[in-house]
Amino acid sequence: MVRKFLLTLAIFLIATTAILFFGQRFFFYPAPQMVMAEPPPGYRFVQTQTSDGLKLRSAYTPAKEGKPTLLFFHGNGDSIAGAHAATRLLVDQGYGALLVEYRGYGGNPGAPGEEGFYRDGETAVEWLSGQGIKANELVIVGNSIGSGPATEMALRHDPAALVLISGFASLPFVVSDIRPFIPRQIVRDRYDNEAKVGRIKAPILILQGEVDRLVRPINAARLAQAAPDATLKIVPDAGHELAYGQASQRMTLDWLDKNVIR
Repeated sequence: MVRKFLLTLAIFLIATTAILFFGQRFFFYPAPQMVMAEPPPGYRFVQTQTSDGLKLRSAYTPAKEGKPTLLFFHGNGDSIAGAHAATRLLVDQGYGALLVEYRGYGGNPGAPGEEGFYRDGETAVEWLSGQGIKANELVIVGNSIGSGPATEMALRHDPAALVLISGFASLPFVVSDIRPFIPRQIVRDRYDNEAKVGRIKAPILILQGEVDRLVRPINAARLAQAAPDATLKIVPDAGHELAYGQASQRMTLDWLDKNVIR
């Protein structure tokens, strides 16, 4: 019986690992394919072209005079609609916003992935520059897997601020944290935020839900340890849906008023 149990367990672990290894893009990027017919109220659709030739559709609304522009990267199962909900309070206060829609999402061409997401972020920064918006007028925000491209863009471009909501130390760490039996080495996309945040010069806000079961609070603690000057706020009773609530948006707005808006 013991041998049978161990054999069954070994087969299960091997099968699970194999499924994740060969199908990880499916698990990590469950991209909604619904194509929005109209942009969110107050926004317009804009088209950017990546360095590898993809034409991507995102949504943009300009800032009021004297206000920064949000460069928002949504989570892996989200869309422009969710990004709109996650930034509503700040836009209502006059912030501009470019809601980045990734390759492979929302009817955009291409296949999602770490390097592709970085290309998508880079072309978004370039597009904003073409509108006369400098890097130091940007507040880069990343929710969940969006913390990856957000952190990378903040490292490259030195924005006014970086806000990470439900962000993780790295994608392999998230996998090993919630599924310890899966070797983190098999995760091809890394998004190693922990190795990057300490090199970012801009002020950093880290928001984390206290009861998040997907990206657990240890991720926020590791990010804060890697960037000692960052502000860490744990939101009581909030889970992985943190970005969409009034509490997190109000915290972000108050922090920006104190640390960015002069």
